Formats: sequence, C-alpha cells, structure tokens
Amino acid sequence: MKSQDIEELRQLIEFLKQHQVAEFDIDRGDLKLRLKFNSPEGGSASLNDLARLLRTAPPAVTQAAAANTPAGTADAAESEDNPDAGLHLVKSPIVGTFYGSPSPGAAAFVSPGDRVEKGQVICIVEAMKLMNEIEADASGEIVRCLVANGQAIEFGQPLFAIRTA
Repeated sequence: MKSQDIEELRQLIEFLKQHQVAEFDIDRGDLKLRLKFNSPEGGSASLNDLARLLRTAPPAVTQAAAANTPAGTADAAESEDNPDAGLHLVKSPIVGTFYGSPSPGAAAFVSPGDRVEKGQVICIVEAMKLMNEIEADASGEIVRCLVANGQAIEFGQPLFAIRTA
C-alpha cells in the first residue's frame, strides 16, 4: 500500500468510528478490506445512515468508500450467512445468448430440482449464429438458474448453481 492509501484508510477508520458504524466492507481491485468494530450498547448506524454520512464526509473518505455500495455489503453478508455458499457454479465458456431449451416453446433442458450428470447438456449459448451446447461440468442437483432465457452473457458468467453433495 502507498502512504496515500494508508492515510485514506486512517481517515476512513476514524470517520467510521466517529459515526459508530459497526461493519464496513470495501473491494477495490485486488484490495479487499472488512472493518468490524465493537459497538457500544447504543447500536450501530444503518446503511441509510452511512449513505447520509458519506455525503458529508471529507473527499478522501468519500473516495475510499466509493467502491463500497449497499449491494456489495449485502453480498458480503449474504455469502457469510448463505447456506448455498458451497454450490458449484457452471460458467459460460463463451460470450453469447443464453437459451434454456432446444427451441422456442420446448421444455427446458434442466430446471431447479433436476439431477444432472457430468457431461449432460444443460443449455445452449448462441454465438455468431452457432448454437453451442453447454454441458454440466459436475454431477448434482440444479439449485438455480442464474440467467434468463434470451439474456446476453459474458465469458465466465455463472449460468447454473449445482449442489454436488
């Protein structure tokens, strides 16, 4: 860390302590930081309070906190309390358009609750007018489909969550 980053971090910590924020997450590229303070009996600030406080914060504190959004904080909290955290994600090997069935109006390849075997076709990704069959890379139960039919998807984007155990 650069000395400027350390100074911004000190200002952020002081700001959070001053306003009795109990927890704070920040994800800035390869830097991931979670601050958790022991709070007095009075409780801690809510996300709305934090947003209001950040609007009035010094510029260095606001810049340091800019990478942290309420959604990012919710994601971090959800991953700790999420019973589905150990699920296997089937990711798209290509960029294209996701299709959950072989043709419009046909039954879906898989649905939540279905058991799949490694190598089984679970969807199609259309790329440059070619229909690419995507196979399950693990055996297990489909817990959820993470994309909508006809949605544009990116390389490496999670498509399905599979419970392998």
